[in-house]
Formats: sequence, structure tokens, C-alpha cells
Amino acid sequence: MQITSINNPKVKEWCKLKLKKYRDLTNLFIIENEHLINEAKKNNFLKETIGIDESLNPDYLITKEIMAKLSDQKSLPNIIGICYKLPQKEIGNKILVLDNLQDPGNLGTLIRSSVAFNIDTIILSDDSVDLYNEKVIRSSEGIIFNTNIVRTNLTSFFNNLQNKYPILITDVEKGENIKNILPLKKFILVIGSEGQGVKEEYKKYATNFIKINMNEACESLNAGVAGSILMYEINEAYHE
Repeated sequence: MQITSINNPKVKEWCKLKLKKYRDLTNLFIIENEHLINEAKKNNFLKETIGIDESLNPDYLITKEIMAKLSDQKSLPNIIGICYKLPQKEIGNKILVLDNLQDPGNLGTLIRSSVAFNIDTIILSDDSVDLYNEKVIRSSEGIIFNTNIVRTNLTSFFNNLQNKYPILITDVEKGENIKNILPLKKFILVIGSEGQGVKEEYKKYATNFIKINMNEACESLNAGVAGSILMYEINEAYHE
């Protein structure tokens, strides 16, 4: 189908998906570029495609003016997709908890690393950045379609699982070297916000406080980097 008017009802619906409240209402979100579309299609999350290049066989052929309204990129993509939100599956044994994470790039990085290092569940706090923020989706490089991400209240989560898993909370001051407590077959690894770390109210649930050994000239690492290193260390110890 071809759409040429920027005032077309379908265009207005798609534009609304740039807002979190409308993504929550419809359980749909936008993805940009062919790689993400291929990943979404492969995992059965793709609803429809919208493009300016007829050779890509989009479900809706639109004008560049309409694409400029829909895309957040400086260089217009040839095609974008509308996807169904991911279902929240059963919680596994290797869990990454993200407390008040705000940077979409960090979340995308941690999603990619979680799959690389065999984390089976990500728990995202209610006050973290929206999972379906366009920058999160783009920085995940499509890996988002291959993981289980559950958004929930962390207090309830910890109360329900605190005696069932070792809970590892990062703390650069009183934490011990992560290598000292490995290997672990099941665990909850908690990464805090970029500015404040893990909230004090959650530290009471810790089985172990952990840190990464590093040069004292560096006070702390980016949340995405720190979380990735810790997941790597846990995964390596399990497979040694």
C-alpha cells in the first residue's frame, strides 16, 4: 500500500509510537534499519514494514517527508518496522538486575553482553529507562529479540527471591573481588545507576558485595562496561 499524505491516519498512529505511553498502550514499538528488521522477523516480532525504497518490498510505501517524521536518525533509513513488544517469560537461574539505569546506550550494551555471556533473564527496575526507547533498540543491535527482559518492582522481586539465589551487589568500597566467590551456577547480579550505583534500600538483600579489581587511578567504570566485565567473569568461571 502506498501512503503519500503526512496526515494519513496510519502515519499519525506510527508517530505516536515515539511516545512511551502509546507504546505501552498498543504493545508496539518502532525499529529502524534492515538488520533490526531481519532480527525481528526471524524471531516473529515483526508486525509490518514501512519504507521509501520500493525494492525492499515494504508493506507500506511512503514518502521521504513521512519517513522524516517517523525516524530519529539524521540519515533517513530506507525502511523501518513496527514490532510487537517482547513477552515476559519465566525467570531463570542467571539473572542480571538493573537498578534505575538511565542511559539507553548502557542498557543496549548490557542486553548484548547478557546474551554473549549466557544470562537468561534481565530484571529491569520500574524507574529505569524505557526498554523500547529507540536508542536502546539500536544499541542492542537486535540482540533484544533473543533475551528475556522483565520490568518489575525491585523490592517485591528481592523479597520473593532473596533466599533462593546468591545476590551479588556491586560496591566499589566494600566489595570483594568477584573472582573470590566464583564459580556460581545460579545468581542474581545487581548493577546500579550510572550516577549513584545500587540504591541503599536494596543493599540489605546482598549475599556478597563485589567489585572489579582495577587501577586505583580509575574510581569507577561505565555501568555498561562494569556489568559486561562482571558477566564475563562469572561466565568464564562457570565454563573453566
